[in-house]
Formats: sequence, C-alpha cells, structure tokens
Amino acid sequence: MAVPDLISLLNLSFGFLAILMAINNQIFISSTFIIIALVFDSLDGWVARKLSRVDNHGFGKNIDSLSDIVSFGVAPGILLYCSGKIYIEILGLSSQIHYLDYLLAIISLFVVICGVLRLTRFNVIAEKIEFNGFIGVPIPTAGIILASFILTGFFNIYLAMFLMIIVGFLMISNIRYSKLNNPKILLICAILVILTIAPYKLVYMGINIPATIIFIMTILYIFMGIIKHIFKK
Repeated sequence: MAVPDLISLLNLSFGFLAILMAINNQIFISSTFIIIALVFDSLDGWVARKLSRVDNHGFGKNIDSLSDIVSFGVAPGILLYCSGKIYIEILGLSSQIHYLDYLLAIISLFVVICGVLRLTRFNVIAEKIEFNGFIGVPIPTAGIILASFILTGFFNIYLAMFLMIIVGFLMISNIRYSKLNNPKILLICAILVILTIAPYKLVYMGINIPATIIFIMTILYIFMGIIKHIFKK
C-alpha cells in the first residue's frame, strides 16, 4: 500500500456511498458523491507521479481499476435505475409492472458490463500502445455525465438512458480520446467541480449552473472524439 492507493480507496468509498444513497432515493447526494469520487480518481495518479512511485507489481493500477468500476460503473448503473424508479413513481406507474423497469435494468447492467470490459482492456493494452490517451471513452465519463445531468435541474430519464447507452458503446469502441492536460482547462474543471459539490449551489431559474457547464463540457468531449475519429478515416 502507498499513499496513491489510499486515495484510490477514497474514490472507492465515495462510489460505494453513492450506491447506498441511490438505494435510499437520495439521488442528488448520490450524484454529488460520484463527482467527489472523480476528484479522488484524478488525484491518485497525480500523487503517484509526484512521489515517483515505482509499482513493479501493478498493485496501484489494479486498485485504481477496481475502485473505478465501483464508482463509475456500478454506482452510475444503480443511480440510473433508482432515478428511473422515482420517475415511475412520480408518473403513478409504480402499482403496475412497467416496461421502463425492464429497460432501466437492462441499460444499467449494460453500463456496468461495458465499464468492466473497458477497464480490462485498458489493463491489458496500457503498456503495449504508444498512444498517450484513451482507447474508448474513459469510464469516469459514465459517472460524470449522469451525475452532472441529475444535478443540472432539467434531468430527463429517457435522455439519460440514451446517453448512457451511447457512453457504454463508446467505452468499448476503438475511438481514441485525448487526455485533458491543458492547465487552464483543468483549472476551470476543478473550479466547476468545487462549485457543483459545494453546500451552497449557484442556481439560476432552477438550473444548477456549474453542473450544467460540466454536463455540456462532457457532451462536447464525447462528440469531439467521435468527430475526430470520423474525419481521420
């Protein structure tokens, strides 16, 4: 165990707490915990580089991947399902078997399976390719896009399911995504995340401004990768 591994465990911990909150219908808290998990997921690698960690046995890589599948695979899957169940109750359909129940379960499972496949492939090929980026959209995208969408204030379960299907396919695709290494962009992202998880929300006309910006930026990141892939062909 090293310091970066403890940070990975904090990522895992908030992912697990996000699951518990979703099960208890605390959808907004669950979404916030997923974003906090993302913060720790971003920090573990940075700390490992700063400490010049030598990980000959791949312990850090594996604990990071296992934490990610909980926080950005299982947690978003359960959050999607639970938020959909709340939607069904609001419509007054909870007293009957509704097709949305099955659809939510299938899509949630699909996200988890794609996340596992994405991380397994990453661990297998990470040291065998020269590309300094991601093959397939990184798994935290599944957590970011759903959590930020829920926190925006204009959440729609049907659009959420559509987006999660797209993200699932992109995770196991061969589309290449660049890492965000620009300091200015990273600083803006950090400020937006802090404003999103802060107790006092920056809200205008019922819309959470920082969460909405994160949501839009994530959508742009996803489609920029697709556009680059198409034009390179």
